[in-house]
Amino acid sequence: MLSTAAVARQLAATDLFSGLEPEALDEVARLGRVQALTRGTRLFEQGMSADRCHALIGGRVRIAQSGAEGDQVIVRFVGPGETFGTVASFTDGRYPAEATAVIDSVEISWTEPTLHDLIHRYPQIALNLVKIVGSRLREAQERLRELATQRVDQRIAHALLRLAERDVVPGKEDAVIEFPLTRQDLAEMCGATLYTVSRVLTAWEKAGYIATRRQRLSIRKLSELRRLAGEMPV
Repeated sequence: MLSTAAVARQLAATDLFSGLEPEALDEVARLGRVQALTRGTRLFEQGMSADRCHALIGGRVRIAQSGAEGDQVIVRFVGPGETFGTVASFTDGRYPAEATAVIDSVEISWTEPTLHDLIHRYPQIALNLVKIVGSRLREAQERLRELATQRVDQRIAHALLRLAERDVVPGKEDAVIEFPLTRQDLAEMCGATLYTVSRVLTAWEKAGYIATRRQRLSIRKLSELRRLAGEMPV
């Protein structure tokens, strides 16, 4: 298991604790509970009491919401350095979605009273939290606009570009989505059917824009996906 000092160094790069002094980061690390997650571990269920706030140190976590009829929407994939399950402690106190590790991961969490106490003593955390909420709201608005105004192929291109943005190198045409991603996952992210997503991805693979192998998707031509998403002139 990681030492407190190692966890503190990791926390310095997280969205919630960036800008804190080393002494503060040490305290945040000491007060947190670090745990390793095997692939498929469910951290919390939709509707459960939000008794802890989480940050991902390594790996990837899927956040998904389910409707009354059992249909599911993938809200986002959480990557290293991102927090999740936090806003619920400032709203109705219940997790609005479920969180599942999609690969072996490491996370750290704090009880709600502990996080509130840290916020009181280190106001930078509150400022960071406002930025996180603003960013998530902007992302939600963008996805709503895409659903209302864009074709399915555009929405799929946008989703792939968002998932790959961490690994995009300026000037490079390729990027790899470094976790298992099924076509059903993409369908649930884009508000499309599995058949439509499969048809679009098959066509893009034949055109050489993407490549898939063992649920790992690689983008071979970023410029083409950006064009298809409407981010570049046709």
